[in-house]
Amino acid sequence: MNSIKKILILEDEQLNSDRLQRLMSRIRPDIEIAGVLTSVKKTVDWLSKNEGPDLILMDIQLADGLSFNVFELADVKCPVIFTTAYDEYAVKAFKYNSIDYLLKPVEEEELEAAVIKFENSIQKSHQQSPLIEELINYMQPKEYRTRFFLPYRDEYRKINVEDISFFYAHMNITYASLTNGEKIVVPQTLEILEKELEPKNFFRANRQYILHVNAIEKVHNFFNGKLKLKLKSQEEEEVVVSRAKAPLFKTWLDY
Repeated sequence: MNSIKKILILEDEQLNSDRLQRLMSRIRPDIEIAGVLTSVKKTVDWLSKNEGPDLILMDIQLADGLSFNVFELADVKCPVIFTTAYDEYAVKAFKYNSIDYLLKPVEEEELEAAVIKFENSIQKSHQQSPLIEELINYMQPKEYRTRFFLPYRDEYRKINVEDISFFYAHMNITYASLTNGEKIVVPQTLEILEKELEPKNFFRANRQYILHVNAIEKVHNFFNGKLKLKLKSQEEEEVVVSRAKAPLFKTWLDY
């Protein structure tokens, strides 16, 4: 079994970094925590001056931007475990080879399973690069959908994305709710739409809704750390954002 002797933690929230250090001390007491860094800049500087760790626990949202930028500015040769508030689709998409995703708050059992996975099979540097590149392209595609061309009765309709308030799924059918209150069926699933839509404008709130930023009228605190959203619509839909996704939603809405 390959052993991990030294790890680096990238996390800009004190509570989360303290939790990771505490969990690692219980899972592998002999592992050295080489450092806890809070930004892309500090990470790039650290990697340029120090011998690389065996493993990095890396948050996606750092103090000065996305941690993906680290791979563009530094030579990262070790495996990475991403810790993130992203939804399950990303977890499933990249839970293979030597890259793993753990949803916040990170649980001890999941972290230990990821560490064991790396100990059993630590990949070489050249095997990491294509996966990192794929991950960056997946999360930051260059082009996004701008319109839909849909069959409507005996003709077709062109629907511009900016005229859509939100998408929702009901009984395995996906609907687009237009700004004028009209509902229209679209053939794509929410999972496909999530990849096709501009992430600055659209957010996957839960399994049923993808929301345009302009569709959100009010945000209320809800029980157990969740959020309840009031939408600008004729039916006054209310959408609940989970505790895990609430921090990411706040960051998205504040950007």
